[in-house]
Formats: sequence, C-alpha cells, structure tokens
Amino acid sequence: MTEQPTSFERPQPGVDPAESRGALLRTQQQPQKPSAQLGDPALPVQARADGTPSGAGTATPCDRGKEPAVGQGKEPSVNGPEHAQPAGTEPDAHRPRPAPEAIPAQPGAEQERSQGGQERRTGQVLPPGRPMPMRRDGDRLRFVGAATRRIARGLDLDEIVMGLCRATVPTFSDAILVYLREPLPVGDERPSGPVVLRLRRTDRIPPERDTDGVLLPPAFEPEPSVLSDLSALTTELCEVRPGGALNEVLRGVRPVFADAPAARDALPELLGEGGEAVVPGERHAILAPLRGRRRVIGAALFLRRPDRLAFEADDLLVAAQLATHSALGIDKAVLYGREAYIADELQRTMLPETLPRPTGVRLASRYLPAAETARVGGDWYDAIPLPGSRVALVVGDVMGHSMTSAAIMGQLRTTAQTLAGLDLPPQEVLHHLDEQAQRLGTDRMATCLYAVYDPVTHRITIANAGHPPPVLLHLGGHAEVLRVPSGAPIGVGGVDFEAVELEAPAGGTLLLYTDGLVESRLRDVWTGIEQLREKLAATARLTGPDHPPPLEALCDEVLDMLGPGDRDDDIALLAARFDGIAPSDVAYWTLEPEDSAPGQARRLARRALARWDLEDLTDSVELLVSEVVTNAVRYASRPVTLRLLRTDVLRCEVGDDVPQLPRLRQARATDEGGRGLYLVNRLARRWGATRLSTGKVVWFELTRG
Repeated sequence: MTEQPTSFERPQPGVDPAESRGALLRTQQQPQKPSAQLGDPALPVQARADGTPSGAGTATPCDRGKEPAVGQGKEPSVNGPEHAQPAGTEPDAHRPRPAPEAIPAQPGAEQERSQGGQERRTGQVLPPGRPMPMRRDGDRLRFVGAATRRIARGLDLDEIVMGLCRATVPTFSDAILVYLREPLPVGDERPSGPVVLRLRRTDRIPPERDTDGVLLPPAFEPEPSVLSDLSALTTELCEVRPGGALNEVLRGVRPVFADAPAARDALPELLGEGGEAVVPGERHAILAPLRGRRRVIGAALFLRRPDRLAFEADDLLVAAQLATHSALGIDKAVLYGREAYIADELQRTMLPETLPRPTGVRLASRYLPAAETARVGGDWYDAIPLPGSRVALVVGDVMGHSMTSAAIMGQLRTTAQTLAGLDLPPQEVLHHLDEQAQRLGTDRMATCLYAVYDPVTHRITIANAGHPPPVLLHLGGHAEVLRVPSGAPIGVGGVDFEAVELEAPAGGTLLLYTDGLVESRLRDVWTGIEQLREKLAATARLTGPDHPPPLEALCDEVLDMLGPGDRDDDIALLAARFDGIAPSDVAYWTLEPEDSAPGQARRLARRALARWDLEDLTDSVELLVSEVVTNAVRYASRPVTLRLLRTDVLRCEVGDDVPQLPRLRQARATDEGGRGLYLVNRLARRWGATRLSTGKVVWFELTRG
C-alpha cells in the first residue's frame, strides 16, 4: 500500500513519495532554500513587529539558541503558521517557555530564558526572562490544569482571588483586574438594589524586573504609562446600568476581546473615566464575566502589553476556564464564610458576652474552638451572681463539637442559670441538670463542675459530675489540684452527687477548664493536669511570692502550653481570683419580726456607717433600710437578717422566710402604703430580690461618696 504524504510533509526532489519517513529524515539533513520558501504561496509571509516581512535569518522557536551544524550549510527556516510548518523543521514537540508554579518546565527552557529569543510569529526579539506566549494546545492545557489547581487551593475569598492573579500573571497575561459584586450574594438570596462591582484586586508584572527578579535591559522596559498603576487609573466602584453595554457583556457570560463592539462600549463603564488608558489596542485585552452557580458575581480583565503577542481565539477558552473555576470557588467561599459566621454567632450567643463583676472576686475567661472547620462545640463556662455577694462558677463539656452539641450545651447552660437563681446547693444543681439531660435524649452526655464562692466566709463549695478537677494557685506560687469527688457524667441517671467545702484564701486563683486543655492524642488527661499545675507554678514564680500574676496574662500563659498536636477538642477556661471581703467591712445582725425591728435596724445601720466614715449616706441608708425591713417584718414568721457590706459600693441585704418576691407598683393617692419599693428604686444605685430555698433576700446598693 502506498502511503501518501501529509500536509506537514512536503516531498523533496528525488525522494519517493511513498517513503514518507525517509523523506522526513532526508529533509532534516538537506539544506533549506529560503528563496523558494519565500515564493511558496502555501506559506504566508509573517510580519515583524516593525512591519517588515520576516525572511532569512529569522529563527523559529525550536531553532532558538541552536547553532547550525558545521559543514551542513543549514539556513534558518521562515516562520509560518503553527500547523503549516514542515514536520522535518520542528523536531521538538513543545516550544520551551517559562513555567509558573506547578507547571512542569520543558527541557532547555532555563537555557532559552537566560539567552532570550524571538517570538514565533512576529520575529520580535524578547529579552531574557520575558514570558513566552502559549502557542500550542498542550501548553494551554498544562497551564489551565495548573492554574485551576492553584485556584482550588484557596478556602476564603482573598485566597481564591489571589490564586487567580498569581496563576495568570505573567504566564497568561501581563496584568489582571478582578471585579466582584458589592456585596456578594450568598446562596439563593436575591440582592436588593443596583448591581455594583468593586475592584477587588489587581496584579501585574513589575515594570522594572522580569519574572525571575532579573533587571531588564532599558531597551525592553515598557512605557511608564502602560500598566504602571492600574488602581490609580481605574475607578474602585462601578454601577452596572440595566440595559447598558456592561450589563449585556456580563449577561453573555462568554469572554470577549477588548476590540469587540460590545467590549468597546462596556470597558469605559467598567473602568471609569481615564480607565481606557490601561487597555492596549487590538486583541491585547480579554474581558471575562465571572459567573457563579446562579448569577454573575463579577468580571476579570486580562491585559497584555503592546510589545507582546496578542491574544488568540483559543485564549478565550482559557479565560473562560479561569473565570468559571474562580467564580465557582468564590461562590463556595462565600457560602463557607456565611456558615462560619453563623457558627461563630451561635457559639458567641451560647457563651457569656461579658463576665459579671461580683464583689470580692475577679474573673477572666477564654474559649478556643477545636479547629477552624469546627467553630462550635459543647464546652461552656459561666459566672452567675448569687445573693449574699456570692458567685456561682460553672464549666461544662457536652460530648462532641458540632451544632447538636452546641444546642444541647445551650439548653444545659440555661437550665444551670435557672437553678442558680433558685440558690440551690451545687449537688442539687447537678442532680437537676442530670434529669434535664435525660429528658433531652438517651445519648446526651456531658460533664460539669459547679462551684459557689462566698467572699465573706472565704469558702468555696464544689460539686463535680465527671469533670477534670480544678487547680488552685495559692498566693505564694504553690499550685494544687483540688481533691473533689469526680462523680458520674450528666445524663447517666440515678447517680448521687457529692459536694465538698474548701478554703478559698485571699489572693488565690481557681482555674476551671475543660478536658480539651489537658487531654489530646499525644498525652493522657492526668499528664496534662500535671503539666498545667507546673505551668501555673512557673508563671506565679515570675511575679514573686507576694504578688499574684495578672489574671488575663495567666490565661494566655495557660493556653501557650498547648502544642501543635494538642488541639483535638474545643477549650473553655474560667479563672477566678479570690479577693474576698475583710471581716471589718461586714456588719451582720439578726432582728426579731417585731414592730420595733425597723427602728432597731436604723440605729444599727447608723453606727456601722459612722464606724466606716460614711456618715454622708446615713439619711439614705436609714430611710431605705427602714422601708425594706418593714416589708419583711410584716410577713415574716422567723427572724429577719440584716447585712451591710462595704466594698467599692455600700450594699445592704435583708433576708426573710417569705418566698414571694416583692414587685414594684405605682401606689394610688388613697393608699396608705406601697411606696417603699418606689423609694428604693429612686434612691438606690441598683436593687433586686432573689428567692432562696428558705425564703428571699432583698438588696440594694448605694454609691460611696
């Protein structure tokens, strides 16, 4: 069978056409005839950048950097169309070019980048290191593959946009402008108002250096006005007018050349006045809409300098691929950002927004999620003021770190706050939490530690439900792991909880935490607790035996003990510094429920104020104490308690055995009573009433002069 020569294999004189392979081999050895090639109408003459036709002496990219063989008399061939060159004159399968990140370089590319060369069609000499235009489908496929991989690596919006810019400059274009909608639509929501595009990012080749950081010769530096300062020449915001040219281009979705009729009218609207100066003439710019899953979310403008080869029709496909992958990535990043925002808001609302400032104790807290991908969890902490200047300290951990765990945690925290308001003992609070967890489900497990600190008696009562034990840092620097019965976790059911009462010395710091701080894949919980104790002791030694470490700095130091592999779970941390209330600042009396009790209360309060040098508050305190004690004596059947506390404010507490809480109401003109709480509300800085298991406490505070 006779094999006919293809369009790439021209038969040479004296060569049998049937032997196409032999013709190809002999063609590589025979000298070329430039005069005959120039006259061949099948090979169109290519023009240089200066307008002169290219002829003898113009090297092809494959011959660039090569010397002719000695004795062969080889002449350089003439540039022709990419698919019209003889196969014998192009032995290399791919033309070398600078390879960006993740794009494998071709053999000999580094040598040609250092020596420079000529562009294939124009014959224009390129300086060393200047990016070579992509001329083959293989080049484009490799570039698109590497660019999409780089874009896909980004998780957030900025990373994706930066990946698009870094992948295209300088391999595909010399500069890029990326516009995104402001604000970006999320999911299926329909944005209201006009469509506004904001210039999100620009990138370009530095005018004075090439891609390898080598200074370019002055003859090859571009003009200062070309792509020199894109952000200064373009407007930051652009409103897309309905029915305008830019709106039509964006609706068309497909990339277009800048010299297309639609793009010529759309670019001034996109770039603003004076922005057309950054767009080179002819086909040196591509405008590509960025379309997400449901709508256009922006646009990308790819630019090449006038001294580089213009874009081709196949480059529109490349721009379309880049725009599609970038838009889909941006869509996912926006959805991920919204989910992260919802998770952050959920976790923030589940935890205390601010910690209270109870008398005699200072508080600090920290919360760390398990990871960036798991922003919510079941760990929580809380500080709840109680009657008698006491405070309840709570820390808990629901199994898992997910939305379900966060929801269960929120219900348990609300239950704990309600139980604390009833002033129940710590073991009773844990018992009711256990019952609530069983009502939520059979697999709702949690650990919890509940402690009540009394600054007057300098004592703390602690009950534990399967939680890691707290650590007490004494003023001298000694760190002690408190011995508290661990108990069973909440949700087991049918388990009794035990409370212990311990001393809480002034200047001491109690640290409550979840197991994420001390347990990980690399260490067990007791090893972590010992490391925590040593860390607290080492931190306390830095401030000396007479000064406890600052509370906020102490929390930061504790979190610094976490290593790279120690973040397996979320972490809740609550630190309490016990200042206490000195006995000299406390006055306490018991009054019989008699008619003489209000007068006796006024006299006792007057003496205490005189002892504390607070005589300027005598009138107000006598009036308010008389009103509150009168209300208590009217309904009480057991002795009434009266206590004054001198701290940064003056606090008065009156307790009785009646559980009904008083309510503020407006007395009528004919009523003989009912104005006591009205006076308290007007004269006191703050006031309130708390129900106890044995009755209630009504309190008010006055600002010290």
